[in-house]
Amino acid sequence: MSIEIKVPPLPESVSDATLIVWHKKAGDAVTRDENLVDLETDKVVLEVPAPASGVLKEIVIQDGATVTAGEVLAVLEEGAAAAETAPIASKEKKSSAPVAETPAKAPKTSPAVRRLLDEHDLDETMVIGTGKDGRITKADVLAFLKSDDSSNVTPGDPTPVVMDDGDVVGLERTDQRVPMTRLRARIAERLIDVQQTAAMLTTFNEVDLTKVMSLRSRYKESFEKEHGVRLGFMSFFAKATTEALKKFPVVNASIEGTDVIYHNYYDIGIAVSTERGLMVPVIRDVDQLSFAEFERELGDVAAKAQAGTIGMEELTGGTFTITNGGIFGSMMSTPILNQPQSAILGMHSIQKRPMVVDDEIVVRPMMYLALTYDHRIIDGKDSVQFLVTVKQLLEDPGRLLLNI
Repeated sequence: MSIEIKVPPLPESVSDATLIVWHKKAGDAVTRDENLVDLETDKVVLEVPAPASGVLKEIVIQDGATVTAGEVLAVLEEGAAAAETAPIASKEKKSSAPVAETPAKAPKTSPAVRRLLDEHDLDETMVIGTGKDGRITKADVLAFLKSDDSSNVTPGDPTPVVMDDGDVVGLERTDQRVPMTRLRARIAERLIDVQQTAAMLTTFNEVDLTKVMSLRSRYKESFEKEHGVRLGFMSFFAKATTEALKKFPVVNASIEGTDVIYHNYYDIGIAVSTERGLMVPVIRDVDQLSFAEFERELGDVAAKAQAGTIGMEELTGGTFTITNGGIFGSMMSTPILNQPQSAILGMHSIQKRPMVVDDEIVVRPMMYLALTYDHRIIDGKDSVQFLVTVKQLLEDPGRLLLNI
């Protein structure tokens, strides 16, 4: 029986998707629930699994095409043997080997890595993965290309210029033009929109993390043993942020037309860097989560974002965002709003600096904090006091337990 494989329902507000890559070709045997093709939307990559075991009889839409929900992608012949539709081998080549063999399953790769493999006509089994569970990373593919003695050249690398007599006289200057991914194009569009519509202003402060670091160092081993998850810095910042939002609800608000929408819940977006670009998974009701519950949920959504398996519902609906440029070494920056939210907190690198404490110069682990806010609804007084509250809670984390 023939089964049409169609584009699944797309996330709300998404009208179409781009077909990134087929993982099977016409004539290949497939098993039920095996991923056949990846579709990229503005924010997430959707996998289209096989509805049944059989043979991929026909591919209707090729890589790179734009598709809409319900559109037919391919036709699957349920229960058929691979030999029935596989290309006929040359009569000159006779072999006793089976017509179709199931290749060894390679570690799962991200869409960005698969695109790089396809560009250089590489198979996943050719590259040794150094990521978790043998996962192939973009760096693994680039390292393979540079070490390979074939004619493969990493895109953008200079090409040697060779004269007729074989002498190398220099390097050819080359350019590479590649289209933006849908995610990168969407990020660019949103960044331009927010700069044109919001009255953004940034206020700064600095926080002494001595007590947070001491608390974390003292309890991190017992915390991980008890809860099965490591105690990170982000949980301290998330809890301090939610307490500050309770005191200054306008910072947790959003604009809708000429109305200000005040939210009585605290869904915090945490910016995560991925191979496809920046994503902001949302953790719901952070004020109701323990430190361990927050760290566990953060680990789950961050892993999904980096693997490209996160759902659209996990990327929408946040009321406030925290971004940490410090993991890349940033000392200070002005984060940009994640509309329709009205504020975003930027964390930066922790550096030991000489500080004056009780008229004495001491060395303390310091971090600069930045709050970018929409001045249309948030006044400077509220933004400064909000940031001061976050600072006070972090410098004396006992306040988080006492709600003061």
